[in-house]
Amino acid sequence: MPGTSVKRYFVRYKVNLKKTEEGYAVWVPGLPGCWSQGKTEEEALDNVKEAMQGYLETMVGIVKDSGLRFEQFNEFL
Repeated sequence: MPGTSVKRYFVRYKVNLKKTEEGYAVWVPGLPGCWSQGKTEEEALDNVKEAMQGYLETMVGIVKDSGLRFEQFNEFL
């Protein structure tokens, strides 16, 4: 749309990576419930990137459906 301004926010999230008997477990402390795993470190990190994307897309949908602005939603996090 002409004249529409879109704000983009870039955030870095810390991830924790732990060696397990099956490979590697990885989780994102800043995104409760967001975790993944993989046979190698690289696979685990690639998998958690996908999990983070899905998590954040879901959160954006929830905010849009709620009618809140993102600034208001941040108060609940």
